[in-house]
Amino acid sequence: MSFTNYSVPYPVDERYAKKIAYFSMEFATHQPLKIYSGGLGFLAGSHLRSAYELKQNLVGIGILWKYGYYDQERHQDQTLDVAWNEKQFSFLEDTGIKFQINIHEHPVWVKVLYLNPETFKTAPLFLLSTDVPENDYVSQTITHRLYDANVATKVAQFILLGVGGAKLMDVLGFNPELYHLNEAHGLSAAFYLYNKFKNNIVEVKKRLVFTTHTPEEAGNEKHDIYLCHKMSYFCGLSVEEVKKLYAHDSDQFNHSLAALRFAHIANGVSQLHGHVSRAMWGKYDDICPIISITNAQNWRYWADKQLYRFAEAGDDYGIDDRKKYLKKRAFEIVADQTGKIFNPDVFTIVWARRFAGYKRAGLITTAEARFEKLLSNTKYPVQIIWAGKPYPVDHPAISEFNQLVHLSKRYKNVSVLIGYELGLSKRMKQAADCWLNNPRVPREASGTSGMTAAMNGAVNFSTDDGWIPEFINHGHNGFVIPKADYANMATHEQDEYDLNKLYEILEDEILPLYYENYSTWRQVMKNGMQDVRFQFDSNRMADEYYQLMYK
Repeated sequence: MSFTNYSVPYPVDERYAKKIAYFSMEFATHQPLKIYSGGLGFLAGSHLRSAYELKQNLVGIGILWKYGYYDQERHQDQTLDVAWNEKQFSFLEDTGIKFQINIHEHPVWVKVLYLNPETFKTAPLFLLSTDVPENDYVSQTITHRLYDANVATKVAQFILLGVGGAKLMDVLGFNPELYHLNEAHGLSAAFYLYNKFKNNIVEVKKRLVFTTHTPEEAGNEKHDIYLCHKMSYFCGLSVEEVKKLYAHDSDQFNHSLAALRFAHIANGVSQLHGHVSRAMWGKYDDICPIISITNAQNWRYWADKQLYRFAEAGDDYGIDDRKKYLKKRAFEIVADQTGKIFNPDVFTIVWARRFAGYKRAGLITTAEARFEKLLSNTKYPVQIIWAGKPYPVDHPAISEFNQLVHLSKRYKNVSVLIGYELGLSKRMKQAADCWLNNPRVPREASGTSGMTAAMNGAVNFSTDDGWIPEFINHGHNGFVIPKADYANMATHEQDEYDLNKLYEILEDEILPLYYENYSTWRQVMKNGMQDVRFQFDSNRMADEYYQLMYK
């Protein structure tokens, strides 16, 4: 395989001929390649799969994390333990490419590995690593842990992705027409390009597009501008020049704001998130237009094809039999991890995704008497599974995970699983009759897990946030907690309102439907499968990026 004057190794569809370099901190392409933490990675992985299916002229640029995000293990008492195990990937090709970039006023060697499109049926993916013997130990650790908690290390990771990725494009001779930043992590590429085009910001803007993924303060990174400067983030520009260039005088360098000023177009990841982003950033001048392209997931990778075949054939018996089989198989994992035998005939609620405060994993448990009543109901029995990874230093999220573990010990029909990665994610979606999603509105930009749940015969039950307003027609293809006047509510009032509505809809609508009118329940499930099939398949999304962002 030659990496000089590189071009994608498959015939390109002329509709997608424009060359794109797609930068992301994480890619979830397939279970064996553990270089992702959550939704951003799942999204990027689906994007690469669809770029391959549509034969787009796009390459991915990411980082090869030696220890991944972390391995989720358990302490003796079943609570969360974080392990850093070295990963081995024999399927990645060594490109033989090595080059240097400046990090912390110091040359750092970068080695480049390659995920061939045929390995997992994705667009080509180049992965950068500093874990080479030519580097000192500190430089080697840059690519050890995804989202390292050390601020200097994290800034170094951003430089590696942006500057390293942009330089790689030159080394390969790929010459992308556009550099697409999936989140602002790779923004240092803009400063590399600014140098390359002799300090002409117009040339940079022409080539930069930006996807913002979160209305969360924590997701929109800010770092001390003097630290960034000392780390060589700005490719030789002084602090004064940077402040002038991105027209912001604060000593906190705001990566997302800079991205919105250096790109010529940006997008939010759902219709609602587009509105939220325009409102959030609208107070700043000179930002690029922010449109909406709703996230999606790759149907070919995620969907249970057998369920769809039965649905297309109108074979209700086949659907029921298949869904029961999928639940039974997933319950083997529950039994293996927790020693609890779940029943495939019992209504199963699953809450599984990244643990973060605003996602409110334990919301349903906070009404103690109602929760107790729900779990001991013999007329409408219920089983609940939780799974997901908290960020290793997000102590409130870890504490919430551990509280659920302790709570689960009191019940035979509640379990908390570890190892929430692509493989377990798919099994959990197959296990679920009801995919529960209850973030605080409007803090979930998109929240795509429910899409892949619907592709596996789970019915979505959610607060009205992210992609949900574009999808759920209450009682037809899922169930949704109606929005209140959240803007004028205190956080605890919002939580209380959502909690009451959650129980009302669950007890009065969902459970009676499942147990007393299963044929209608099945129809809701089929409607969800049908409605998610094309509108929320990432082929639609990858096409829209070309039509709306890259044109």
